Amino acid sequence: MKDELKQLQALREKIDATWNMLNVGGMIAEMHGCEAEMQSPDFWSDQNNAKAVGQRHEELKNEVGTWKKIRQDVEELISLCSDLERNPDDGMKQEVIQQIMALEKKFSDLEFYVLLNGKHDKKNAIVAIHAGSGGTEAQDWAEMLLRMVMRYAEKKGWRATMIDESRGGEAGIKSATFRVEGRYAYGHLKGEHGTHRLVRISPFDAEKMRHTSFALIEVIPEMETSDTVTINQNDLRIDTFMSGGKGGQSVNTTYSAVRIVHIPTGITVQCQNERSQLQNKETALRILQSKLQKLQEEQEEKERLELRGEYKSAEWGNQIRSYVLHPYKMVKDVRTRYETSDPDTVLNGELDPFVEAYLKWVKLPPKE
Repeated sequence: MKDELKQLQALREKIDATWNMLNVGGMIAEMHGCEAEMQSPDFWSDQNNAKAVGQRHEELKNEVGTWKKIRQDVEELISLCSDLERNPDDGMKQEVIQQIMALEKKFSDLEFYVLLNGKHDKKNAIVAIHAGSGGTEAQDWAEMLLRMVMRYAEKKGWRATMIDESRGGEAGIKSATFRVEGRYAYGHLKGEHGTHRLVRISPFDAEKMRHTSFALIEVIPEMETSDTVTINQNDLRIDTFMSGGKGGQSVNTTYSAVRIVHIPTGITVQCQNERSQLQNKETALRILQSKLQKLQEEQEEKERLELRGEYKSAEWGNQIRSYVLHPYKMVKDVRTRYETSDPDTVLNGELDPFVEAYLKWVKLPPKE
């Protein structure tokens, strides 16, 4: 079993290196901090904070538990291999070899999280979807993308909350903004940022002609208050209007919806999900701060690359992915060149292959 022992020892070194890289020790300390906070007598006095801390604790508990388990499994196999070296057993040896292969596969899957080491990757995400030109056709495509991202969030066990939605006249949506709450939500979703192109036979065309539609997905990390830029209140124009949200007493009869315009940049944020105008204003301000922080960081990165002679203009609305439903079936990412012939699965929220391909491409873009 010497070869198997060497294989397991090499795997243990990889696991330990990844453990340190991900700072699992820091996660454990944070998890204990959440537990201490949850045991406080007045923990539930702030319902929103209590829910956030509880969710954070559950996420950390799951992630730490996963890494502890794989560490424990490799130690047990090393011990078993040492015993088999002293007392050979061909039947047990084959079983151990199968367990080693399974453990290496498990670590390979977990290694994906090493790619999620960006500055904001662990944060929640604010996602906005906008229909392109093309009326009902584009609005229907925007709603298909909304469903795709929502289903992906659901599969990941994240919480998605609608912040603002503008329905189309006949079908679909003109735009929608929602928050995705979950560990590494932004890291997973940031690759969806950009223009998505659809080619299909239009269900709205009586002549059954092929149409091309575009919709934009915008993804920003939700910043903590301590991370965000300071906003001068004089730079804001705040409008209130009657909510167009779904159902509920007073939702459509009071001016609870809020629109905030940041005059220097022209960035506009609106929220009509909450019943209270104050809550809508707080949510809109938080999103505006996140957008301004992201804008500032992008500007700093642009200036840094210009100084090094590496900057190339790349507008955030450029096409990133094509979805072809006719005359053949294919989804292809323009950046990573990853493609699949099963668009139905992708549109049903199976985005992990595209997410992984994008994260690897960010680390090392393919050569032309």
